[in-house]
Amino acid sequence: MPNEMLKKNQILSVTIEDLTHDGSGIAKIDGYPLFIPAALPGEEVRVKVVKVNKKYGFGRIESFEKESPERVTPPCPVYQKCGGCQLQHLSYEGQLLFKRRQVEQLMKRVGKLETEVLPTIGMAKPFRYRNKSQVPVGYVNGKLGAGFYQKRSHDIIDMDTCLIQDEKSDAAIQEARAVFAEFYTEPYNEVTHQGDLRHIMTRVGKTSGELMLVLITRTLDFPNKPAILEQLKKRVQSVTSIVQNINANKTNVILGDKTVTLYGPNTITDTIHGIQFAISARSFYQVNPEQTEVLYQKALDAANLTGNETVIDAYCGIGSISLCLAKKARHVYGVEIVNQAILDARANAKLNQIENVTFETGKAEDVIPNWYKNGITADVLVVDPPRKGCDEKLLATILKMKPKKVVYVSCDPATLARDLRILNEGGYKVSAVQPVDMFPMTTHIENVVSLEL
Repeated sequence: MPNEMLKKNQILSVTIEDLTHDGSGIAKIDGYPLFIPAALPGEEVRVKVVKVNKKYGFGRIESFEKESPERVTPPCPVYQKCGGCQLQHLSYEGQLLFKRRQVEQLMKRVGKLETEVLPTIGMAKPFRYRNKSQVPVGYVNGKLGAGFYQKRSHDIIDMDTCLIQDEKSDAAIQEARAVFAEFYTEPYNEVTHQGDLRHIMTRVGKTSGELMLVLITRTLDFPNKPAILEQLKKRVQSVTSIVQNINANKTNVILGDKTVTLYGPNTITDTIHGIQFAISARSFYQVNPEQTEVLYQKALDAANLTGNETVIDAYCGIGSISLCLAKKARHVYGVEIVNQAILDARANAKLNQIENVTFETGKAEDVIPNWYKNGITADVLVVDPPRKGCDEKLLATILKMKPKKVVYVSCDPATLARDLRILNEGGYKVSAVQPVDMFPMTTHIENVVSLEL
C-alpha cells in the first residue's frame, strides 16, 4: 500500500496536480493522494508529512522549489492563521478559473452531464464585499478580543480589520469591543457556559448606508448595560440601530430565539433590482449585494418571463428572488420553512406595493405538492435550496408537476450536480451552468442553471 511507504514527519519533494474543493493542493505518490494546504497546481514543493491515513494523507509546505505564476502575496496580515478565507494566495483570475473547473468536474463526476460551464462572473473589486459580519469575542492574551476563529479550532484571531468585510463593520466592531473592554464585560466561555457577551454582529445596507449593531449575549441583562448602550450610541459612527439577541443555550449556533431593539428601528434597508428590503437582525439576506444583483439577473434571464406565467419560488427566504420575479410574472407563490422569513417576505411585498405574490410557511416538499393538489401549477419553478440541495420529495413533485422551465440557483455545486442528474433523467434538458463568484477569496461558488422540459 502506498501509505505504508509514507511515515509521519517524512520530507518529500512533490508536484501539485490539482486543488481540492476546500482549496488544498493535491500531490500523488504512486496514486496515493497527499493534501497540502496553500499549495497551487504546477508548484514543486518540499513537504513534511503530518498525517497518514489509509486512503490519503496530509502534508505541510517546508519550502518551494518552483512557484506557480498564479501565486500572490495575501494582503491580509492574519490570512495564514484565520479560517475566514482560503484563496488569498491565489490570483483572482486563478480563483475564477479554479471555481469554474470545480463545477465542471462535479457536473461530469456527480451529474454525469456534459453540459457547458460558462466562465465564472467575478467582481471588479473582490474585497470589502460582505454586508454582514459576525465575530466571536473572548480573551486573547488576557484582553478582550474579537475576530474569526483560527483554522480548525475555536481559538480567536484578534484582528483590527477584515478585508472582505465592509469598512463600516470593521469600525463598528472595533469600537464596540473597546467599549465592552472598558466596562470589563465578561466574554462567553464555551466550556463553562458562563460570561455575558458571545458575539458582535453588524449588518450594513449598501444602498442606504444604514448600520445595525447586534450584541449577542447569554442573558437579557448584563453588568453596566445602560452605560454601555450610551457609549455605543455615541462612539459607533453611523449606527442606525442597536439590537440585542439573547442566546442562553449551550450551543455553537450564533443567534438565539429572542431579539430586542435597544436603539433605533428594528430593521435597516437595502435595495436590489429596484426593490427595497427591510432587514432585521435575524433576516436571511445575501451577504454580497453587488453580486446578488448579477445572480438574480441571471435567474431572471433564465426564467425569461413574459408576464403571463405562474411562478413558484421554493426556499423563498425573505422573498428577495420572488419579488424580483413578480415584476415580470402574472403571480408568484413563495414557500419557506422559517416563519419569520415569510413574515419578512410579506412585509417586503407590502413595502414595495407588490400584490401579485403569495407566501406560505412550510417545507417546500410538503407545501408545493399541496398546492398542486389544489390546482396551483407552475409554468416556471425556481429553487434556491440550502447546501444540502433539494429534498427528494420536492424533486419528485417537480417531475410530476412538469413545469415548462425550472431555474435552479445553488450555493453548493455538488448537490446541484446530483439534483440536475435526477431532473435530467426525468425529462429536463440542462442548459449551460453559470457560476457567479459571490464569495471572493473563499472556495464557495454560486451557480444558476435553466432546465427546460
